[in-house]
Amino acid sequence: MLREGALERVPEEFAPVVAAVRAGVTEAFGDALHSAYLYGSIPRGTAVAGRSDLDLLLALRQEPTAADRAAADRLLASLDAGFPQIDGGGVLLFGVERLLSEAERYDLGWFVACLCTPLLGPDLAERLPRYRLDSELARETNGDLADLLPRWRERAAAAGGDPAALRRLTRGAARKVVRTGFTLVMPRWQGWTSDLAQSAEAFGHYYPDRAEQMRAVARIAPAGTADPAALELLLERLGPWLAEEYTARHGVRSPRP
Repeated sequence: MLREGALERVPEEFAPVVAAVRAGVTEAFGDALHSAYLYGSIPRGTAVAGRSDLDLLLALRQEPTAADRAAADRLLASLDAGFPQIDGGGVLLFGVERLLSEAERYDLGWFVACLCTPLLGPDLAERLPRYRLDSELARETNGDLADLLPRWRERAAAAGGDPAALRRLTRGAARKVVRTGFTLVMPRWQGWTSDLAQSAEAFGHYYPDRAEQMRAVARIAPAGTADPAALELLLERLGPWLAEEYTARHGVRSPRP
């Protein structure tokens, strides 16, 4: 499976952001850094200035500490404040040993090898296998929806109707549901896409009775919503059905340490 992103695809207006990321990551982490990667819309070439977020994965030589996470938060805040092209983002921190571990081979390992674009340091993909779009990959990447649903319900209850909290919840949950729906059919579709609308359409081809529900979830995913009907769709209607169907077809994801 080929990587979906490349530095050559970064839109011109985001080139200064990428240059600043290189400099900022090097300054913040120094010798503790093994390698750095971009993922998401910027290396895919689909980022929209002022709307797209900045997504980074940093592989550290040792397991990340609280100080490392604080440094990553400061770096992201600085980049977000300094570049109007980006609207927030996230920095994932992992130790190299975990990324290359057997337990993460078909989850974080696959993510690095296929969905992340190398930015700094040695590419860990050279130490990972070539992946096939099969049921094992589907199970280990997204076979955890059943575990997530009760946590989302707890967050919804704790939000107490707060619109901002509900938008954050539905944004993340909708993205996960669409990606789970896509990887449910991925071995039959025999392709990969991170585009949420295309993912929903691929799912709908195999599950036409649920197609409109998945399209609705894909529309929620970019910004989230506080609409109670959307929350019900995610947590009580499409989500539970999808978790059950996923387990029946691909099984349950292996336990993580």
